[in-house]
Amino acid sequence: MIDYIKGTITQVTPTFLTIETCGVGYFVNISLNTFTRLDGKNEYKLLVHEVIREDSHQLFGFADKEERDIFRLLISVTGVGAATARMMLSSLNPAEVEKAVIGSDVNTLKSVKGIGLKTAQRIIVDLKDKVGKQAGTGEIFAFTDNTKREEALSALVMLGFARSAVLKALDKIVREEKNLTVEEMIKKALKNL
Repeated sequence: MIDYIKGTITQVTPTFLTIETCGVGYFVNISLNTFTRLDGKNEYKLLVHEVIREDSHQLFGFADKEERDIFRLLISVTGVGAATARMMLSSLNPAEVEKAVIGSDVNTLKSVKGIGLKTAQRIIVDLKDKVGKQAGTGEIFAFTDNTKREEALSALVMLGFARSAVLKALDKIVREEKNLTVEEMIKKALKNL
């Protein structure tokens, strides 16, 4: 999976850009937030989320990790696809999405084109526990090291624990301590399961 593309921006519009690196131009979908951040820049390290389907391969680009993390959380919600998540991040900035989810502000989410009442409610219900401010920082809480968390999850499920219970335990552990190894996560989760 592509994590980022560092190169020359050869074309940029409010909805997509072309970034060239090593003689290859990549067509990347972007939000208005990213478009604004790229204003006047020729060279850039663009963070990427890759969507691969049997009929298409799409790249979605982000100016910073915060926006990509919110995008990934949004597309994890049933009924919210990549295009809808991009539309949300074009209408609201990541902090506004986070604030709306934490504050259960259905009206703010509904103000985005394509988001109805049920989808807004689903976003709030699904993401309320996953999005939150770290005490004293402006960082968005979205599991910074998904690889370690996924490894711990996989190991605990293979040991016979229910996936939902494991996810709940790991989420709590990662909230409390960010820089744990996989082994430490597993040990702490075993105490809570």
